[in-house]
Amino acid sequence: MGATGNVGTSVIEALESDPKIKSIVGVARRLPGFEGGKTTYLAADMSTDDLVAIFTGADAVIHLAWLFQPTRNPLRTWRNNVLGGMRVFDAVVEAGVPALVYASSVGAYSPAGPSSLVDESWPTHGWPGAAYGREKAYLERVLDVFERDHPGTRVVRMRPGFIFKREAASEQRRIFGGPYVPRVGHVPVVPGIPGLKLQILHSDDAAQAYLLAVKRQVQGAFNIAAEPVFDMPMMAELLGARLVPVPVGLARMAVSAAWRLRLIPATPGMLEIALHIPIMNTRRAREELGWTPRHAAPDAIMEFLAGLGEGAGMDTAPLKPDEGLKGRAREVTTGAGRRP
Repeated sequence: MGATGNVGTSVIEALESDPKIKSIVGVARRLPGFEGGKTTYLAADMSTDDLVAIFTGADAVIHLAWLFQPTRNPLRTWRNNVLGGMRVFDAVVEAGVPALVYASSVGAYSPAGPSSLVDESWPTHGWPGAAYGREKAYLERVLDVFERDHPGTRVVRMRPGFIFKREAASEQRRIFGGPYVPRVGHVPVVPGIPGLKLQILHSDDAAQAYLLAVKRQVQGAFNIAAEPVFDMPMMAELLGARLVPVPVGLARMAVSAAWRLRLIPATPGMLEIALHIPIMNTRRAREELGWTPRHAAPDAIMEFLAGLGEGAGMDTAPLKPDEGLKGRAREVTTGAGRRP
C-alpha cells in the first residue's frame, strides 16, 4: 500500500533489485505512468476497496499509504489513515498474510526532554494537538491489540525520522510548504528556533530498512534515521545560510498566522510535533535488523534542495513535478491545505 509516494517508489525499487523476490504488487489509489519489471500495479483505495483479494497469496504486506492533505479536514484524514489502516490490518489477517510491515513515525512518540535519547520502548502517544500525531499514535494502539489477538502474524513497526529524496521535493513542497515557497535550490536564511532538532534519512535508505524487515524474521519496532542529528545552527552551516534567532513563541505565532491566512498547508500542530519529538536511538535497527544507511543526513537534505530547485518529481500522482505558475495558481485557488 502506498506504492507511488516518496518512500513507496523507493521500496518498489529496492524490492525489484532483490533477486530472491519474484513478484511484487504495488497498490495505490492512482496508477503510476510507468510499469515495473517484477511489479504489477493495482489501483485501490484502502478506505473503501476490497483488500483481501489483493493480499491473498502475499508473503508480506508493507503498509506505507498515508494522506497528509487536506489538513483543514481532519475527519477526512482520520477516515483514510486510521480507519483505512485498520482495514489494511484486518485484511492481512483475513487473507492469511504471515507478515505486516507498517510505516509508523518518529511523530508517534510522546514528548521527551531536550537531551533525551529514546529507544523503541518509549511511549507512543504522539502530540495530541496535530492530526498527524493523533493518527499515528492511535494506530500504534490498534497494533498493540492486533499483536495480542493475532500472535501468528509477524508485525514490524518502522519509526523513521524525516525522509527526503530529490524526486519527492515537489510533493513535499506542496504538502508542507505550499504554493508560495519559491522554486530555489538555495536557502538564504534559517530560523534559529531553540530546541528544534531533526533526524533525517534518505528515502532509499528507508527502503532498505523495509526490505530487511520483509526478508528477516524480525518483529517489533525499529527507529531508523541517519547521522548527524540536526539543530538549526548546524542546518545553517550546512546550507551556507544566515542563522536568524527566532524565539519559540514568535515561531508559533508566525506559523499560526500563516495557517489562518491560508499561506501554508502545514498546521501549527506540525511545528509542535517537531519541537516535542524525542531523539531516537537507532541501535536496534543497526544491530538486529542489520540496517546501515548509505546516505548521511546532509546528503539527503542537499539532494532534496536540489530537487526543489529543479521542480523534480516522478510520473506518479503524489510525486508529480512542479507544474510552474499554472500548478501554483491551482494550489492557491483551492486553498493551501485542501486537496482539490
